[in-house]
Amino acid sequence: MHTNETIQTFRIEIAEAAVADLRSRLVNARFEHPLPVDDRSTGIPSFELQSLIARWAEHDWRATEERLNALPQIITSIDGQNIHAVHVRSPHPEAIPLLLMHGWPGSFLEFEKLIGPLTDPIAHGGDAADAFDVVIPSHPGFGFSTPLVGHDWKRSDIATVMLELMTRLGYDRFAVQGGDVGAGVAPEIGRLAPDRVIGVHVNGSVGSFVGEVDEETAAALTPIEQDRMRRVGEFMQREFGYIAIQSTRPGLIGAMLADSPVAQFAWIHDKFQEWTHPADVPAAAIVGEQFLFDNASLYWFTTTGGSSAYVGYAQDAGWGADTSSSGVPTAVIVFAHDVGLRFAEEKTNNIVRWTDVEERGGHFAALEEPGLLLNDVREFFRSLR
Repeated sequence: MHTNETIQTFRIEIAEAAVADLRSRLVNARFEHPLPVDDRSTGIPSFELQSLIARWAEHDWRATEERLNALPQIITSIDGQNIHAVHVRSPHPEAIPLLLMHGWPGSFLEFEKLIGPLTDPIAHGGDAADAFDVVIPSHPGFGFSTPLVGHDWKRSDIATVMLELMTRLGYDRFAVQGGDVGAGVAPEIGRLAPDRVIGVHVNGSVGSFVGEVDEETAAALTPIEQDRMRRVGEFMQREFGYIAIQSTRPGLIGAMLADSPVAQFAWIHDKFQEWTHPADVPAAAIVGEQFLFDNASLYWFTTTGGSSAYVGYAQDAGWGADTSSSGVPTAVIVFAHDVGLRFAEEKTNNIVRWTDVEERGGHFAALEEPGLLLNDVREFFRSLR
C-alpha cells in the first residue's frame, strides 16, 4: 500500500456558523401533516418527532465537543482516505490492543462509556489482567473518516485499512470486537491476517443473514432459533425498504439528508427505535437522548448520510456472502432483539463461544447492555491472552 504514514492528533472543531445553522434549521423546521395512520408502523409518530426535534434544538454541541476532545483522537491518511479513531492506552503494561468496530446508524460514540472499564478495569471494579488498549475507528465514510474516496468499500477493503491503522499504531497482534457493520468487518480482518488477530468477538451475528433453510435444517431448529427465523421473515416483509434504498440509491439519500437535519434525524432514529429492546419503549429511554442528539449531530456536521449508506450497504459483498473460515477463535453474543444463528455462523467462522441473552438487550449492545457486553468480552479474551 502506498500510504502517508503520518498519524496526527485530532480535535473536533465544528465552526460556530455550522452550529448556529443547525439550530436555526431545527427551530424553523417544516413538518408534514400527520398521515391517517400516524404511528410506528409508518415511521416516527408526528408528535414524537416534533418533540425530539425541539429538544435537539436545545442540545449543547459545545459541551459534547469538549467531552469528546478529552479523549485522545488521531487521524491518518491510508491510500488517500482519512481515517479517524479514538486511541486510549491502558495504564496497565500487560493490556492487549482491542479494535472496536461500530455499525450503522451508529458511530464511534457507541463505545464511549466502555473506554474506562476496558482500559482501566481496576478503577471500575475489575482486574488489571483484563485491561485493553482501545482503538475505536470511524469507518470510511462515517464521522470524521471523510470525505469518502475510492469506489470499492467492501468489508474486506475496510478490513485492509484497519489492519494498516493498527500497524501504524504499533500493534502487531490485537483483538477485535464489533456489531452490525463492525460484526461483518471483524472476521474479515481475521481472514486477511489470522496470525495477527488474537480473537474476534461480535454481538448480533458474524455477518450471516439467514432468510430460508431446508426442511432438514428447519426440523432441527431450537425454539429460540425458530423465533429468530420468524423475526427474520418479518423483517424482510416490513423493514427491508431502508436497505433497498441505501444499497441502490445512496446518492439520493445523501442529497436529502445533507440538506435537512430533520430528515437526517428521522432516517436514523427510526432504526434506533426499531432495533432497541424492547421496541415499545422509546429509544431515548434506552440509549439516552444525549447519545441520540450527539450521534445525529455528528452525522449532520460531517454530511455522512450518503457516504455511510454507500459503505454500509451499496457494496457487492454484503451480508451473507460465503467465505472460508480464518480459524481465528470467534465469540458471538446474541441479545434479545438480534437474530444470530449458530449453525449458520459455524459454516464460515471458528465459533468457540456462543452466548444467547434471551430477554435483554437490542442491536446496540454497547449502549443498551454495556455491562453484559463488557463481561462477555473480558471472559472470552481472558482465555486467549
